[in-house]
Amino acid sequence: MNAETWAYKCAQQLHEQWPRVDRADLEHLAEALWKEPRWHSMEPAAAALEWLRQGIPDGGRTIETSAHL
Repeated sequence: MNAETWAYKCAQQLHEQWPRVDRADLEHLAEALWKEPRWHSMEPAAAALEWLRQGIPDGGRTIETSAHL
């Protein structure tokens, strides 16, 4: 799967989990994830969900995504 297709599918999964976040922002996030071997070695939907499970770093703290979905 090429980078463009992977990022599109990843952004699609991110959008399903975060429907209020601008789609363009999610596409940028997916493109950034693709650049890291850890993520692009996974299926795009699985990578999106795994990334979300980690929470979002915020200045040294971690915000649990499940509380904000």
